[in-house]
Amino acid sequence: MRTVRRTPATVLLLAAAVICPVSAVAIAVRDSGTSGTREQDRERPPYRAECRARVEGSRAIADCHNPYPESDLVRLHIECDRWWDLDVDTDPVEVGPARTVELSDRCWMGVREAWVTHTPGA
Repeated sequence: MRTVRRTPATVLLLAAAVICPVSAVAIAVRDSGTSGTREQDRERPPYRAECRARVEGSRAIADCHNPYPESDLVRLHIECDRWWDLDVDTDPVEVGPARTVELSDRCWMGVREAWVTHTPGA
């Protein structure tokens, strides 16, 4: 599991969750499609699309762009905040060369985590 960096926005979000526990507050968003350093970027396989995941209320949205000549299959995974709310995994979507796709789905009461996984395309 990849660790999440603590940015000022994340710290503020965590402080808001502790002060006023609202179910729609997202605890964390992670994205396995992007990496933080140039060294990690060099190690990334050449089929991986660049993905950015975000949470808006009880909805998680990921935008993925593939700058490579090979296609990439991406899936959005959402862990819901409540124990009774079913977690969500979208169907794989092919991101062709120079294409951009948007993946989205929702939980009933709030999103705890959202991330994108990649598989080499056909």
